[in-house]
This record gives sequence, C-alpha cells and structure tokens, in this order.
Amino acid sequence: MSLIVKNTTFPKLFDLIAPHSCRGCGRIGDILCNRCKNYIINQHQSFCPQCKNLTHAGYCPNCSELPPIFVASERVGLIDNLIHDYKYSSLRSLAKPLAEILNNCLPTIKTPVIVVPLPTISSHLRERGFDHMSLIAKHLTRLHDNWQLQKLLFRTNNTVQVGSNKGQRESQAVKAYITNSKISINPIATYLLIDDVWTTGASMKSAIKKLQQAGATNIIVGILAVSRI
Repeated sequence: MSLIVKNTTFPKLFDLIAPHSCRGCGRIGDILCNRCKNYIINQHQSFCPQCKNLTHAGYCPNCSELPPIFVASERVGLIDNLIHDYKYSSLRSLAKPLAEILNNCLPTIKTPVIVVPLPTISSHLRERGFDHMSLIAKHLTRLHDNWQLQKLLFRTNNTVQVGSNKGQRESQAVKAYITNSKISINPIATYLLIDDVWTTGASMKSAIKKLQQAGATNIIVGILAVSRI
C-alpha cells in the first residue's frame, strides 16, 4: 500500500525562487498588486450578511441578536478567486493581502483586541497543509500594536458543510465548537471572530454563542466574503 503525503514544502520553495504574478491583473511582482487590492477595498459596502441590508457601525436593525459584523465583500469576482486559490492551491502568500483587505473593513478599536479565527476541521488541515484562518489572523495582528491571536475555539467534529442545506448546516454547527478552558476571558478586551466565507452563518453563530457562554461580552465579527444564496 502506498502512502500519499501532501507536499507542503514545494510551494514554500517555489515562492522563494519564482516571481509572483498578481492574481488579479497578472502583473509581475506581488501576488496581489496594490491596484487590485485597492479595487476590492474600494468596492466595500457595510451590509448584514444575514439579511443583506445596509448596516451602520456593523449593526443591523433587523438582526439585533447578532453582534456587529463587518464584511469586506460579496463572494464574487476577484475576491472569490483569491479565497479559492488561497485555500485550495496552497497560495499562502495571499494571507497577507487578504488580512489587509479584512482589516480595511474593520472599525477603529480602542480596547485590546483578541483575534479568534474560526478553527478548520482536521481533514482540511491535512489536505491544505496549513490553517488558513490562523495565518490570516497572524497577519492581521501584525497590523496593530494591541492585537493578539488566541486559538480560543476548538472543533469537536470533522463534518464538512459544503453541499449541506441551511437546516443541515445549522444542525451540524450547534455542537461544532468548544472553548479552550486554559485561556481566561479578558473582560476589557474586544473579541474579534474572523472567517473567510459566510454562507448561512451557522458556524459563526455557533462560535459567537460559545464565546458568550465563556464570558466574552464585547464581540465583533469580521468576514472576508459573503456568499450569494
């Protein structure tokens, strides 16, 4: 029986010896040039990922049960391609520009910020060779002096939600996470939950509830892209 192991070293070496071309316009240089990155940023509009209405300071009057949610973009065009290439083609160099795009839609926060990435299921970690949201979170914290990354949530199952309908996703998400009991909640910190894609919101809502149960009272959410469903 042969054992197939994903080679995660080759992409790293390739990044060092081969020049990048922009995933948006093809220009040689950065993997996402400033022009294409700013194009995504400038298309930003504040809207609720659940009801799609415009929001003010992240709040949606129609979805008052949710904390403030800040969305970088709809999942269309270039940002959809970037997220796909980042996750499924192991283009780790996209983590930094994706973090910068996400950062640009977030508000100014005066309190210390704890960045909490939604954890990836273990089978996807093995397939991709890296934790895509933790890597984005690391780059996000480097943009601020008083921000830090905490892996406060763990996955309790390996259920893949792709292909599931809304009801199935909600059922799967109910018991998808537990909090890390070794980490104490900081009562003065803002907890920033981040994820790449919001489809039905089931995973994020479950994560929000777990943080609230752990004692976090100041929670906001950052999403790179919202799917059209």
